[in-house]
Amino acid sequence: MEPTTIGLVGLAVLIIVLFSRMPVGFVMALLGVIGFSYTVSWEGGLRMLAKDFYTVFGSYSLTVVPLFILMGQITFHAGISRRLFDTAYKFVGHLPGGLAMATVAACAGFAAICGSTNAAAATMATVALPEMKRYHYSMVLGTGTVAAGGSLGILIPPSVIFIVYGILTEQSIGKLFVAGVLPGIILSLLFVLAVYIWVKVRPEMAPKGPRTSLGSKISSLKGVIETLLLFALVMGGLFIGFFTPTEAGAIGAGGAIILGFVTRRLGWKGLMQALKESTRISCMVMVIVAGATMFGHFLAVTRIPYELATWVSSLPLPHYAVMGFIIFIYLAGGCFIDALALILLTIPIFYPVVTNMGYDPIWFGVIVVLVTQMGVITPPVGVNVYVVSGVVQDVPLQSIFKGALPFLIAIVVLSLVLIPFPQIALFLPNLMK
Repeated sequence: MEPTTIGLVGLAVLIIVLFSRMPVGFVMALLGVIGFSYTVSWEGGLRMLAKDFYTVFGSYSLTVVPLFILMGQITFHAGISRRLFDTAYKFVGHLPGGLAMATVAACAGFAAICGSTNAAAATMATVALPEMKRYHYSMVLGTGTVAAGGSLGILIPPSVIFIVYGILTEQSIGKLFVAGVLPGIILSLLFVLAVYIWVKVRPEMAPKGPRTSLGSKISSLKGVIETLLLFALVMGGLFIGFFTPTEAGAIGAGGAIILGFVTRRLGWKGLMQALKESTRISCMVMVIVAGATMFGHFLAVTRIPYELATWVSSLPLPHYAVMGFIIFIYLAGGCFIDALALILLTIPIFYPVVTNMGYDPIWFGVIVVLVTQMGVITPPVGVNVYVVSGVVQDVPLQSIFKGALPFLIAIVVLSLVLIPFPQIALFLPNLMK
């Protein structure tokens, strides 16, 4: 059997097995080892298994992942996310769909100190959905808003996906973080607009909340002080080049712990729970990275990446059409493969093609992250939908997917805008030293 044929069979098996809901990291690792061993040798496959797992888990560059995850978990257990939501509700809760708008705003704020879409979705589902039920909001709107709002954790820095992209492409993680700021703000506003239009068409889905006084609004602003401090500390230090992303993660996590203890809102029990959850999530991410690395090595020996890159780059089409084709592949792949796994599998294939066509690698990173963001709210993978469903088990999965559809349209709109206007993503990185 030809190596290319073996690779295609491996890809087909991967997609089929993923439908069984097996852990994606273990699936890719298993298929990668078997495929590599069959194509090269069993001894080589076993050596690759040991080498790749050791390399990933011993990588200094990837230490930034558990640090940012820990920072997000600390902020959750210290109650920072709930205070962030309460502040947002005081300002927009009286508007049609204001509670959902407040949820989007709180998700954006939490994403700025978290970087994990799963953590953001789980946190906001715990905080916001009980309030939406209390004010008689439709759970289709409520759960869809939380699932989509949580996806902002992929785009708004610090983002684990940006970190992995930067490591794979040897681009500045600091510049990638900063590049996600303006698109993240614009996407948050588009999400708010989607809520507004939806509620205008169907006002029964979101009754208006009580109007709060100006004094109450101003008083509530103290609820965002911790978030602003952490964001300024982490992103400000990265922006001026004062410390590296790994150091930023350590300082952010340490800062969150200090804030939690100083305000007496984080106890030892909460700290232990945050450490436990951070370890679990970090190990999951590392296993996915290791599994995707092994599967990528298998694909490399089958020459599929080379053949595909050669075919795409040789298409008799304008550069923007080739870029559109690449984006379509990410859109389709995101429906079946986890965002992190998809990036690890495809960046080695498409990155050389994109840079050879003259596109900016920082801009491409934003585009890739934005497009794969759709995958966390689209079936069948839709990890954010499953997270929200696990929190509110009385809402059917199909209802949550339905609720996320308007926000999916908003992501598509921003993706189309960024293609002709790349400076939206590149303006801030170009200001960095």
